[in-house]
Amino acid sequence: MSEPKIQFHSECDFNLTRPSLREDWLSELAEKEGKKIEAVNYIFCDDEYLHKVNVEFLNHDNYTDIITFDYGIGAELVSDIFVSVERVQDNAREYRVAFEDELDRVLAHGILHLCGYKDKTPADEALMREKENYYLSLRP
Repeated sequence: MSEPKIQFHSECDFNLTRPSLREDWLSELAEKEGKKIEAVNYIFCDDEYLHKVNVEFLNHDNYTDIITFDYGIGAELVSDIFVSVERVQDNAREYRVAFEDELDRVLAHGILHLCGYKDKTPADEALMREKENYYLSLRP
């Protein structure tokens, strides 16, 4: 049996629910965007862990909910995606949404970055939100 194309790892006290459903959903997202997931690793961590990654690799001294490292070529997606569970929890409270919904938004956000979507300008951010909302509506 081959290894899953999407793997979930935890560097903190967090256990992802429904990993196989999420893997299928995220793979479908990539396919609808004309991409194929070859090897994507989600690494769940706390704020301090992700802050260190942000400083060390990106020279950004701030907290964030996700950092996506893209190693892919062409339509094949290869990546390490770091997710701060603490940021996702705080954002879920701030936006008054369920933790699982905010988590799925962030998981989709990482794949959408790999598919070429940006979020640095207001127009790019609006398109990213539109795509996130669309794919959230397709969750099992």
